[in-house]
Amino acid sequence: MGYACPVCDTPQRDGEHLAHHLAFTAMLHGGDHEAWLDERVADWSEREPAALAAEVTPHADDAEYEEVFEDTVPRGRPDVGMGSGGNADSPGHSHDHGSGHGHDHGSDPTASPGAGVPDPESVDDPTVAEALREARELTRRAAADDADRDDDPDSAADDADRDA
Repeated sequence: MGYACPVCDTPQRDGEHLAHHLAFTAMLHGGDHEAWLDERVADWSEREPAALAAEVTPHADDAEYEEVFEDTVPRGRPDVGMGSGGNADSPGHSHDHGSGHGHDHGSDPTASPGAGVPDPESVDDPTVAEALREARELTRRAAADDADRDDDPDSAADDADRDA
């Protein structure tokens, strides 16, 4: 059981999560969340989450908050990669690609390659299983190509020329 946001009805896990939701939404977007807080808790931006929670929870309705834990779902954590088509969580994969940003997702010890994607052997449909095998092989090749290009000093110059 949690609380429904008194502004937008979005369920939150508990009072502190509700306080965070209200405050962050107010700070980032202003609008109704900021106006609601301003009316009820004048110094809301100065408060710690627990203190803000004590002020906002009396105004919130109880709400069902469905929690999902990794050990209760068959596929573990969902794939929330960067949408590049490659496996952002594969070891050694970097989103640098000559851009200078250097976000190396391969160093995340909790990341697992293919998270959120079923194992081809656990899929009943042979066509889907084969498509998954092919996708994994293409992803493996793309990651290997990226690693080879990252190791080649001439490729960084080629990437810079292409981006210019």
